[in-house]
Amino acid sequence: MKVIQANCRIQFTPGDIDFIASVLGKKPTDAQYLTSLLTDENSRDTILDDESLFRAVTEYPGCLRVSDHLYFYVIVRRVLRRTGIDGRSVADYVAEVLCEFSRIERTRCILPGRAEPIHYLFEMIAALESADERTSFYIRTHIGNHSLFWSGVFPEHIRHRAESRGGPGMKYYEALGQTHFRAASDHRLAERYALGPVLATLAEHFQAARLALNDAAQRIFSIGDPELPLELQLQA
Repeated sequence: MKVIQANCRIQFTPGDIDFIASVLGKKPTDAQYLTSLLTDENSRDTILDDESLFRAVTEYPGCLRVSDHLYFYVIVRRVLRRTGIDGRSVADYVAEVLCEFSRIERTRCILPGRAEPIHYLFEMIAALESADERTSFYIRTHIGNHSLFWSGVFPEHIRHRAESRGGPGMKYYEALGQTHFRAASDHRLAERYALGPVLATLAEHFQAARLALNDAAQRIFSIGDPELPLELQLQA
């Protein structure tokens, strides 16, 4: 039962640092200087906001050899800023959600004492009734993350299911995400994980964050034909 945290930026690899230096360094001697700057938090964050780095990540002509953490952070930071969500910790958290949820096993809600993971949102909500304090916090953040991931990255699949099968629509995911991010932000454990302000921002600006991810998904991610089955099936 892992709580996702806003720690994407501290998981960059040596290869990520080399890539950043190769993009932003104008002379061979710049690489060492940039590497040194990237060890300083304030300098690192300024460097990561560089327009050239965003273009390099999104327009690289070959196989991009960077970690998911760098890739998602640079993109998420850019699209969130365009919608007015300027906090770097929020971008860090959302990027880490994308990193985690890009693996099928992390989209599932795994609770202590249960042999099988919970797949459906209504089951997660029901599980809150008997959950202890830590499990309750985990479930609420998972519901918020789940709602943001699917409505942000796969909006057309949600619309298709709603129209063709009577599944829950976008408003359902937005309401659920807002409600549970807000409840999680007020939870005592939010302070322990340094997530209170991040979760509160996502609760207040859930739709804006969702639309920012829609923009990223349309321009960058390949999400396929809504008529085709997904490897990751929407669970509601």
